[in-house]
Amino acid sequence: MANVAVDEDQQWLLNCLSATLDSNQEVRSFAEASLNQASLQPGFGRGLSKVAANRDVPFGLRQLAALLLKQFIKKHWQEGDESFQHPAVSSDEKAVIRGLLLSTLGDPNRKLCTAISMAIASIAVYDWPESWPDLLPFLLKLIGDQSDMNGVHGALRCLALLSGDLDDTMIPTLVPVLFPCLYTIVSSSQTYSKYLRTKALSIVYACTSMLGAMSGVYQAETSALVEPLRKPWLDQFSFILEQPVQPEDPNDWSIRMEVLKCLNQFVQNFPSFTETEFMVIVGALWQTFVSSLRVYTQSAIEGTEDPYEGSYDSDGAEKSLDSFVIQLFEFLLTIVGSTKLVKVVANNIADLVYYTIAFLQVTEQQVHTWSIDANQFVADEDDVTYSCRVSGALLLEEVATCCGREGIDAIINAARKRFSESQQEKASGSVVWWRISCGILEHFLHAAIKTIGMGVPPAVKVGACRAISQLLPEANKSVIQPQMMGLLSSLTDLLHQASDETLHLVLETLQAAITAGHELSTSAEPIISPIILNMWALNVSDPFISLDAIEVLEAIKNAPGCIRPLTSRILPYLGPVLNKPQQQPDGLVAGSLDLITMLLKNAPTDVVKAAYDVCFDAVIRIVLQSDDHSEMQNATECLASFVSGGRQELLAWGSDSGFTMGSLLDAASRLLDPDLESSGSLFVGSYILQLILHLPSQMGQHIRDLIIALVRRLQSASIAGLKSSLLLIFARLIHMSAPNVEQFINLLITIPSEGYQNAFVYVMSEWTKQQGEIQGAYQIKVTTSAFALLLSTRHPELSNINVQGHLIKSMAGITTRSKAKSAPDQWTIVPLPAKILALLADALIEIQEQVQDAEDEDSDWEEIHEGETESDKDLLSSVAATPFGRSAYEHHLEAMAKAYNENQEDDYEDDAQSIADPLNEINLANYLTEFFLKFSPSDPQLFDHLCQSLTPAQQNAIKVVLNQ
Repeated sequence: MANVAVDEDQQWLLNCLSATLDSNQEVRSFAEASLNQASLQPGFGRGLSKVAANRDVPFGLRQLAALLLKQFIKKHWQEGDESFQHPAVSSDEKAVIRGLLLSTLGDPNRKLCTAISMAIASIAVYDWPESWPDLLPFLLKLIGDQSDMNGVHGALRCLALLSGDLDDTMIPTLVPVLFPCLYTIVSSSQTYSKYLRTKALSIVYACTSMLGAMSGVYQAETSALVEPLRKPWLDQFSFILEQPVQPEDPNDWSIRMEVLKCLNQFVQNFPSFTETEFMVIVGALWQTFVSSLRVYTQSAIEGTEDPYEGSYDSDGAEKSLDSFVIQLFEFLLTIVGSTKLVKVVANNIADLVYYTIAFLQVTEQQVHTWSIDANQFVADEDDVTYSCRVSGALLLEEVATCCGREGIDAIINAARKRFSESQQEKASGSVVWWRISCGILEHFLHAAIKTIGMGVPPAVKVGACRAISQLLPEANKSVIQPQMMGLLSSLTDLLHQASDETLHLVLETLQAAITAGHELSTSAEPIISPIILNMWALNVSDPFISLDAIEVLEAIKNAPGCIRPLTSRILPYLGPVLNKPQQQPDGLVAGSLDLITMLLKNAPTDVVKAAYDVCFDAVIRIVLQSDDHSEMQNATECLASFVSGGRQELLAWGSDSGFTMGSLLDAASRLLDPDLESSGSLFVGSYILQLILHLPSQMGQHIRDLIIALVRRLQSASIAGLKSSLLLIFARLIHMSAPNVEQFINLLITIPSEGYQNAFVYVMSEWTKQQGEIQGAYQIKVTTSAFALLLSTRHPELSNINVQGHLIKSMAGITTRSKAKSAPDQWTIVPLPAKILALLADALIEIQEQVQDAEDEDSDWEEIHEGETESDKDLLSSVAATPFGRSAYEHHLEAMAKAYNENQEDDYEDDAQSIADPLNEINLANYLTEFFLKFSPSDPQLFDHLCQSLTPAQQNAIKVVLNQ
């Protein structure tokens, strides 16, 4: 906007804005207070807009006005918003502000344009599209005007910010209109700068991201929308990528980065993306990959610094070479991870790996930083760090995983070749030969073990530790045994030199070495154990280091012949600590309980007895008396380990078995106290589980009191994990009551529950809501199978209970943020049997999806049972049409069970206390199949009635197991 007349009010506002920048604190404070007071008067937002729009006003004041306007909009624009403060902006003033902002988008100052765009986006959150329908037409017109490049930039910047708020109703209408305009900009390299073309591509990326998110639900619609656009865009992407990467040209790196991000969306979210289409860009992609290495080598590896590191454009987008290379690796990671597209690059895997290893070289800046502080090397090399080295290493891992032996051979050969080249450089006098020998640290264990004791730079020694910790578990133990004592000695020496992150890595490596050394660790125990115990005591307040130390001690404990000498070292120290907990420094009591629990895990009975004699009574007292939640949690786990390890014998160890059992029940009573904070009770579920598993006859006498306490604790629980663990106990009690589950239901019905008809109604209402939150293979097996047992009873009380069903989508049309905040979630109410059947079907769906992911990651589950997508109300009538033969069905069922169990193993650490439960052996796929095969024909009318409330996906999942 050009010159705007400055009236008296405008002049006052300009003076106030200027005063906020004054060097005098009193002047600034008075001006800020004046502006705050003025913001409560009508017309303040209009005044700020006029200042921001007036090109005669100094830039600093215009930008400040735009930023204040954004804050003003958040506070005063939308009544009902969580940040709203009175008074509200009038409709007339809103219209003036919107008009002034749009007219300023073509301002030549890009930073101001960004500030104006942010203000527009703040308004759009509330007004667009309902109250501001002309916003998009205005922006589309502006980006199509080639005579006004400033306007093009402003419109693109604004669209880029708005694209984050596009939803699934706006995108299908917007893309066909917007993408041709964006394509014109991207493809017209002679007319538009790389900067503007990059901004256009960033909007393409935002839109394709939303289309990708929609494709899960609207696959056909999104494919129909994307496919006509894909070929011209792929041609344009190829044109951009086939040019060699330019050194010292951040705009060149940025436009390529946006291209790679768009391609990533195409590959990840649209399965119809074919190998043929991908071939269009392969050559161009390779040209970018190879030429970027040359630029990266000159700038980052050989250069003293990257002059563009940490630099951003006027819109806040990163411009560094590093960020571009990382995005390149991310796209290559997607390609290698795709079963379809990896075939296209299969013949060039060796070259891909060879060049990737070169990117892993240490840069000049990293040499400087890591030579000063090896701890920083460990921190920077973590696999969650954003860096070229980490991204390149992840790509190599993906190659090994997806390409099998061929990929592993390619990595080894490339590492050997790079190492040979580094030796040649060393012979020729190069001082940086070691930078590209990182491959040998990763792939040759013997060299890594030798490196630990060498006088090499700290970064190399620490890198050797990382390689050893990863490679030792997979190594041939007989081959490396001769070096193990030397390795343990070197690592012990390193402990004295290490600190912070380095200490963590050395302890991790030491744990791997002790585990691999096995029998040899016995002779090392007298040397290593005291050092680690001392280190644990010194770092007990550091949860990471102390946990690492305990894991090393656990590795020693598990080595042949080590558990008893280790126990004799630990117990004399821990006994006094636990018996006088109030006199100990912070963290020592909780840490000591952790250490005892580790000793008890899978320990022989005599070790459990020795620990009992020293500290059982002290642990009970901590549970009963402590107010420290960490101490209570750890003491609860410790008691669970005592019960799991001692079982019935535990009761005979004390002078009075009744006293021991009473102590266990007293601890349970405090932990189940409904007035105790949930955090203190967090692990009570695991403890109660051990009591009912290993002391069933003693606990049977108290079952009614136990259930009453469980219900009260469940009602006051505020932590989802605690609720889940308590519900697991109810599920386990149902199993223990079988085949008389009806009696257990009747017992619950006789127990009152505040706010509910009885405890059974409350427990089922809570359980059916929480089932989706329950995690862990054992927990899911027990609770899911317990639901099946409940449904099998056909107890009349089941059909009298109504519970929460599924979420209702109550808002029609475009879901803006203001709408979402004003409309709370609403749920259907369904009979309990129908909800239980739906949850059992959901369990089947999860297993079947895991099978399909394992069999073919690029196809949908529906393709397995094509022709079964009709939503029949009568499931039994469709069972006769069998898509599987018997042998195929059995094979599929086995795959279901295997996929479920394998998937769960990685997510949750095996709990020795649950492994002892026979229910842990349940094959959930087989269990559910047998249930449906028995339940469906036993009462066909009831089964069909319940199935009517299921979704088509749930019905199909049941059909798969019935059609055998």
